[in-house]
Amino acid sequence: MLEENLESTYYFDLEHPAIQELVAEFKNPNLSEIEKAKQFYLKVRDGWRYNPYDIKFRKEALRSSYIAQKDHGHCIDKSILYISGLRALGIPAKLHLAKVKNHIAVERLIEKFGTNELTPHGMVDVYLNGKWVKATPAFNQELCQLTGVEPLEFNGEEDSIFQEYNEKGKEFMEYLDDYGSFSDVPLDFIERNMKENYPKLESLLNDAGELKL
Repeated sequence: MLEENLESTYYFDLEHPAIQELVAEFKNPNLSEIEKAKQFYLKVRDGWRYNPYDIKFRKEALRSSYIAQKDHGHCIDKSILYISGLRALGIPAKLHLAKVKNHIAVERLIEKFGTNELTPHGMVDVYLNGKWVKATPAFNQELCQLTGVEPLEFNGEEDSIFQEYNEKGKEFMEYLDDYGSFSDVPLDFIERNMKENYPKLESLLNDAGELKL
């Protein structure tokens, strides 16, 4: 079962030079698997700016090698990138999808999508020290500072998921639904889920299946 979460796939193209270059610094025999996972988590969290409007339903746009050459991405993009890097480092990882409700800085989100719910929200299940733990590399440090939320840390031993409240005690993130884990990217499910939950989305997509924002 773990083997399928180490494999290279069309989306998790971990043998691509862009991914190999990305993880080269972590292929250090003096680093434990937990240290590798922690350090690479920070690289993905802060190296790619979170953009909830970067929605693409083109298969090639969800390949980790494509995402690696950008400077921003949707939470699913960043999760795909993190998974490929982990697998390239020999650490089993898989995509976990959920629905969350964002209570902070949602004006534009509601204007564009008609709701403050984010779905499907992407995070990562990582296998470390004999157990699965969740990691959420979505919100970069700069964005967290702007919204008054502590950046999510990942220690490799406990689940790292969105905080329920921000630094001022205001409600921040609420988990509404859990869609489970996937060893590969379920593009059909992601597209269907988004279109069902965002009635406005169809009219916002261009002919290439990308959000026109």
